[in-house]
Amino acid sequence: MKTPLLHFNNKGIYCQQADVYLDPWKPVKKAIISHGHADHSKWGHQQYITHHTNVPIIKHRLGDINVSGVDWGETFTVNGVKFSLHPAGHIIGSAQIRVEYQGEVWVFTGDYKTENDGISVPYEVVKCHTFITECTFGLPAFKWQPQQEVFHDINTWWQQNKEDENTSILFGYSLGKAQRLLKHLDTSIGKIYTHAAIQNMNEIIRKITPLPETIRITADTKKEELKGNMVIAPPSAQSSPWIKKMLPYVTASASGWMAFRGARRRRAIDKGFVLSDHCDWQGLLSSIKATGAEKIICTHGYTDIFSRFLIEQGYDARTEETQFEEENAEEEKATSQKETDKD
Repeated sequence: MKTPLLHFNNKGIYCQQADVYLDPWKPVKKAIISHGHADHSKWGHQQYITHHTNVPIIKHRLGDINVSGVDWGETFTVNGVKFSLHPAGHIIGSAQIRVEYQGEVWVFTGDYKTENDGISVPYEVVKCHTFITECTFGLPAFKWQPQQEVFHDINTWWQQNKEDENTSILFGYSLGKAQRLLKHLDTSIGKIYTHAAIQNMNEIIRKITPLPETIRITADTKKEELKGNMVIAPPSAQSSPWIKKMLPYVTASASGWMAFRGARRRRAIDKGFVLSDHCDWQGLLSSIKATGAEKIICTHGYTDIFSRFLIEQGYDARTEETQFEEENAEEEKATSQKETDKD
């Protein structure tokens, strides 16, 4: 039986012909990395290859690693296998990985979204025979509103909080979501303060693309300075002593999970804004159709439901288990706590 061009093993997604892994979750010799989130870029590989805008991001997170960067569409060949990276639109530096050998083309999406967020390079359709897609929000219930509507609501919320003399605290992951929020906040309303973990990442991202001015919160920051202004913090900061100094405040979360009734209540959040860096149901389906792929492999998310639907639509679809999640919560929590402890 012919070995597939890519197959899943206990270390990650493996190309045997090239002896290369895509986003491996255990240490390997050579890894091609789709983006900087901790569930896709792990420490311990001997060699990393990624898009050049992602190089400073993963070096910031992983430390002194052997990493090289390539440009969009730049082909590099390993033992006859052609690889190239194409925009995924998920976060800054996020890529789909195209793999071609003897006329057969596979595409691994990593994480992706089709809406242009104004800060990431927009998603690019890549034609292929086999498409490996995430299913983080692979249910018909997930249908995103245009982001301009969401950010209008966020800025209206901030303005109201300012009039009520409350501090606005908006939670978003330190890489990706935080910068997207910053890009679209109305800075005429007030100043934007950030948790140290986000500010440190902002300093890296500013070398890649402009961001609005932000002020790092330190132990010397007074709650009077924050009143009426905006604070961007990672979700893990919500339950930390760090946040108590900011009273009175109103909290909100910007996440696709806010589409679920009860999610805001379970997280003890005052307000939820449905804003995701992943495709919704229709975005997944339209992306798959545009690739022209006949074989679809569904990973991380609502894989069983989504793959069954694809089979009903005539696709050759199946599921594979990975160790990918929306974001590595433990890593985010550890980073946030470490930066909080410095203040």
